[in-house]
Amino acid sequence: MINSNQEYDVIIIGAGPSGALAASLLVQNNLRVLVVEKQHFPRFSIGESLLPQSMTYLEQANLLSAVEDCAEKLGFQYKNGAVFSSSNQESIFDFSQKLSDGPEYTYQVKRAEFDQLLAQKAQEFGADFAFGYAVNSIEFTPQPILNVSNQEAQNQKGAGKVADELKLRCKFVLDASGFARVLPRLLDLDLPSDFPVRSSVFAHISDNITDSSFDRNKILIESHPELQDVWYWLIPFSDGTASVGCVAQPQFFDNIRSIGAFESTDSLLLNCIEQTPRLSSLLTQADIIRPAQQITGYSSNVKQLYGEHYALLGNAGEFLDPIFSSGVTIAFKSASLASDCLLKQFNHHPVCWETEFAQPLKTGVDTFKAFVHSWYQGQLQQIIQFQEAPQNVREMICSVLAGYAWDKQNPYNQSTQKRLDVLGELCAS
Repeated sequence: MINSNQEYDVIIIGAGPSGALAASLLVQNNLRVLVVEKQHFPRFSIGESLLPQSMTYLEQANLLSAVEDCAEKLGFQYKNGAVFSSSNQESIFDFSQKLSDGPEYTYQVKRAEFDQLLAQKAQEFGADFAFGYAVNSIEFTPQPILNVSNQEAQNQKGAGKVADELKLRCKFVLDASGFARVLPRLLDLDLPSDFPVRSSVFAHISDNITDSSFDRNKILIESHPELQDVWYWLIPFSDGTASVGCVAQPQFFDNIRSIGAFESTDSLLLNCIEQTPRLSSLLTQADIIRPAQQITGYSSNVKQLYGEHYALLGNAGEFLDPIFSSGVTIAFKSASLASDCLLKQFNHHPVCWETEFAQPLKTGVDTFKAFVHSWYQGQLQQIIQFQEAPQNVREMICSVLAGYAWDKQNPYNQSTQKRLDVLGELCAS
């Protein structure tokens, strides 16, 4: 039960990766932290393929050993690179061949188990967690007061009735609520994304892959053979299961539905897979073990990433696109930066949230954003498949693909779009 008489230093909304990482960092530095989570764990979440840069933040929060110790038991798959397939041509990026210093491997994780593991460790470090509570509103007096309600009590009350609310007091709020975007909704911070509306259809499968050439240590990204803005992912886990999905603008899926009797999202996904040469050949014996889902319009942006007594972490701030699996890495980076700012602030040192949080976070996000734009324009797809590119250039591109978007030594983290335009022209000539 929540103790509403307790005043916390920090309340974190959301117990996903950024929330658990921030909680771990803060409580290990003697701050009083409460994490409020609407759902009960374990719960399904998409976004299973981590990047090597994430390992740095897990280690910083003393969470890495727990992930590595439990990897085999929880079905986490060792990951050392990415394979990009296009019209039966493959380009392999091995993370050991990157420019940036740092870990060369990571894991592909089942998010239900991964998120629960991080939350459990944060609790062991001393953070309080309140699962099954929703944040309904927030007041600033000037310090934050969160009005929360128990979801089970709300369900018992029934539609049209409001469960009793608790008032939770703290000195600072971190919004790690992901796609729920609690503070952007409550504080009118939402802005339209720079990206067109896209949709993804995905499922978990028992992949039954027998092709010996398939490398389970790498994520497989396949481009549609005819439509450059349609792509697929295959993320294998170590227990013979996998995450598979297709990303496209909604019209692509609407057109498929219009020409066939697809009674389920499962059949829609299977039809999409049949359109690919590599994926369809790998998954001839696959069985769907978690029903397919479809989400649309997930890209997001905000007017500001912080304000008096609050900051936004990860997807609660800006979510780009799943193409380069940057979501968890950005979430971890934001949690790390925000925690550094809060520890200085609570130790009575001056903090500038603009120069110490928002701007540093934005530098890496802008690099990923330029890569996403270039991918959907088809330019980056050509670059990735261009085998004659100088080795040092491939190492620079590989570093970004490994998540090192904040490495100032990599030229492709500065003036990124301009550099990709120039490289794209060279690859096309």
